[in-house]
Amino acid sequence: MREYAVHWHAQAPAKPVLGAPCNGCGLCCLAEPCPMGMLVSRRRLGACSALRWDEEGAHYRCGVLEDAKALAAAPGRWRRWRGRLWLRLARRWIAAGMGCDADLVEVR
Repeated sequence: MREYAVHWHAQAPAKPVLGAPCNGCGLCCLAEPCPMGMLVSRRRLGACSALRWDEEGAHYRCGVLEDAKALAAAPGRWRRWRGRLWLRLARRWIAAGMGCDADLVEVR
């Protein structure tokens, strides 16, 4: 078992239990990037560079998903098609909608 510290936003929600819906705590992405995060971050360890703090919602969001959503809604048929494809791939690679899969222990 590895033990290391991550810099977590003070207002971030507590980590949900394993299998519970994601609440944007961000702990998983702060600990290490998912397969999509490895691709965009170009790293296998440490925080994902695509992770974004949403001040208004007081939670973390995946920048890859947020950018893909914006692209899917952009004007132009080709951009929307490409955005929808990227969004679908991103959701699959980060296991969106599958529940919390971070087997991590939160210590604040």
